[in-house]
Amino acid sequence: MNALTFKNGDKMPIIGLGTWKSKPGEVYQAVLWAIESGYRHIDCAAIYDNEKEVGIALEKAFKDNMVKREEIFITSKLWNSCHRLEDVQPALKKTLRDLKLDYLDLYLIHWPVSFKHGVGFAQTREEYYTYSDVPLSQTWEGMEHCINAGLTKHIGVSNFNISKLTEIMKSASLAPEMNQVELHPFLPQNKLVDFCNKNGILLTAYSPLGSGDRSASIKMPDEPSLLENKIVREIADRTGLSPAQVLIAYSLTRGIAVIPKSVNKERISQNLAAMDIRLSTQDMKALSQIGTSFRYVSGSFFTGAISPYRLSDLWEQE
Repeated sequence: MNALTFKNGDKMPIIGLGTWKSKPGEVYQAVLWAIESGYRHIDCAAIYDNEKEVGIALEKAFKDNMVKREEIFITSKLWNSCHRLEDVQPALKKTLRDLKLDYLDLYLIHWPVSFKHGVGFAQTREEYYTYSDVPLSQTWEGMEHCINAGLTKHIGVSNFNISKLTEIMKSASLAPEMNQVELHPFLPQNKLVDFCNKNGILLTAYSPLGSGDRSASIKMPDEPSLLENKIVREIADRTGLSPAQVLIAYSLTRGIAVIPKSVNKERISQNLAAMDIRLSTQDMKALSQIGTSFRYVSGSFFTGAISPYRLSDLWEQE
């Protein structure tokens, strides 16, 4: 399987199954279908509230000899309420219990936003910590301790811009190895991609298909559709690919991992079939000239009137 390679030689399969928005009762079967189809990379997070069910599926897969633990790459993420140094390792240990694993392959700070311990989503100003209360360097130190304790093989971040990456790298003993961000032809993230490439930080693209099934509460009215985009569909029709495969191949061609979510058996297999597809220079140029600049996950739910955080704490101002 095509893979990205970490500095120590470890490999991460370049396509993984995303589990964000996969409901309990669905994600168990989706994980098993994915493993049966050949996936060897599953992307999880504590806040998805489905890691226990993912763990039951992994346990069955190992027991039935569908795959060995060392043959599959598992990622999870530290939630915003566990950013204090003393909260990081306990959060990872809970994720490991839920996933029924002894270690993760990759652990990410989910957002550069901090809540008080025990808070799911902050609803008042008092439920937030500021960067003065809990510096990102403190959270990153906790992540480094997780590596030293053997709880995870690699550490990184998610939704971090150049400024926040630079801040961590100044004090880090271990530099971030991965940055997982929203990325697709509507949001190419060229500046961030260039920075990560120059600094040896691997990238994973989430919401590569436009995340059309996310909650209505975080959707914009009349938002554009990646899957229905004229250029995407023209490339799909001409090459015999599905629009989803074109969008997955867009990131693969740039050397970026992709984690499309699905709970549909046929689409799970179809997404994986894009693993070896690389788009032509002409097709990549056409996709880069779409001109639409749109972010499906705006981050505004962390930056309202009650929050100490701004959108500039999250995203590049391109």
